[in-house]
Amino acid sequence: MTSASTAVLKTEARLFTREPGSLFWVVLFPTILTTILGLIPAFGEADPAIGGRRVIDLYVPVAVLLALIMGGIQAMPPVLTGYRERGILRRMSATPVRPGSLLTAQLVLHGLSALCSAVLVIVVGRLAFGVRLPGQLAGYALALVIATASALALGATVCALSRTQKIAGAIGSAVFFPAMFTAGVWVPVQAMPGTLQRIVEFTPFGAASMALDEAMRGGWPGWGHLAVTALWAVLLTGAAARWFRWE
Repeated sequence: MTSASTAVLKTEARLFTREPGSLFWVVLFPTILTTILGLIPAFGEADPAIGGRRVIDLYVPVAVLLALIMGGIQAMPPVLTGYRERGILRRMSATPVRPGSLLTAQLVLHGLSALCSAVLVIVVGRLAFGVRLPGQLAGYALALVIATASALALGATVCALSRTQKIAGAIGSAVFFPAMFTAGVWVPVQAMPGTLQRIVEFTPFGAASMALDEAMRGGWPGWGHLAVTALWAVLLTGAAARWFRWE
């Protein structure tokens, strides 16, 4: 990484830490949601309908995905769109610091913040509610990285399609709620009716939810679920690269 890119990353990191809204929704909210759900007595009891597991066991991977969704879809697009709308990206084109450095910095910062949030969810789930740690750590890490790439690619696509911050907010909201549904925020994917579950498994977060849950239980994530999540990451990255404009 060049000195100019490093300087941009440091500057953007300082600005990011001064955004309490983003820090709350990306880093803290998924853990708060996990805590609230964990305090519901019924969610801590084994349920025969889901194979004798507890509901809170299913919701930890869901909260992990929620952190990725918050970072990639809700937090990142308004920032990048705002820079473009104010002409900052255009002015950067005439300096040694290229606009791509700013884009990379935003992807790195939001990706790392989402991953830190995911780790926090797992730790709190384990210490506060006895949720088992991922039984297949390598598989879990692989699924988490691919899911992060998919979430960031989706956020970049939202930014590419949005000319202004208001449009980014509107498109982001339209994508946000279906993403939460397919991740299992309202109903865990594993508890969905058969036909609906099979449909959801073809979405990036539905497939990621299944992959994370499989790794949590100690098995290697299904290659089909990993492939679906990775394919979405590739397709969305290509779409973002094709449609993104610096001005």
